[in-house]
Amino acid sequence: MGMTQLLLFGFAAFVIGYSKTAIGGLAVISVVIFASILPTRSSTAAILMVLIVGDLFAIWSYRRDCDLQLMRGLIPSVLPGLALGAGFLAIVDDTVLRRSIGALLLAMVALQLVVNARRDRLGQVAHGRAAAWAAGMGAGFATMTANAAGAVMTVYLVAKQVDKVRFVGTSAWFFFGINLLKIPFSTSLGLLAWADVWRALALAPLVGIGAWLGRHTIRRISQAAFEKAVLAASALSALALLVR
Repeated sequence: MGMTQLLLFGFAAFVIGYSKTAIGGLAVISVVIFASILPTRSSTAAILMVLIVGDLFAIWSYRRDCDLQLMRGLIPSVLPGLALGAGFLAIVDDTVLRRSIGALLLAMVALQLVVNARRDRLGQVAHGRAAAWAAGMGAGFATMTANAAGAVMTVYLVAKQVDKVRFVGTSAWFFFGINLLKIPFSTSLGLLAWADVWRALALAPLVGIGAWLGRHTIRRISQAAFEKAVLAASALSALALLVR
């Protein structure tokens, strides 16, 4: 592996740590980096292990900020979404998967723009049980196929007008749980290897640095500025996957 690839892996790990304790949407940058270095299908399992390392830093940082009521509304529909995502992974090749990830990310960007433009009306809809089930299913499918469920959760929690710290804390615990659930799915598909575990452990210090920085900046930088940066990064990353 060349120096450029090592630097890219290191940058991706740093971004994962930062996104886990700040704005989760930024993790799509890391998804694209891993998918550009490794075969797309294998990259979903490889980055999963780094995401779990980031989850551990995040749940420690926000161990008192999880909204359990929100979690209970989402969890029942996650497993069906994971199963659908696993089935999709089993039947598509790398090219279809890569382009599907790009299209999914673009769809999430468009959905986020709709939420921002019509936040009051969508906030009323988001409090219903159907919205929780849709968000859980969407998050399960998106995280299994593209590790891109952060965008789904962002749409749902922003529409519910969840305050920033509770938003990040709930997301941290939610994704830690579903990322652990993804391990047997990835293993059964033959995507997860011990090399992915060792890579994640080697990258853990950089994940930790990113998590520390995210924890110390989330209260200092405006939410509006973060959302604009995340949407721009998501759109560029999605386009990169679609044209690659």
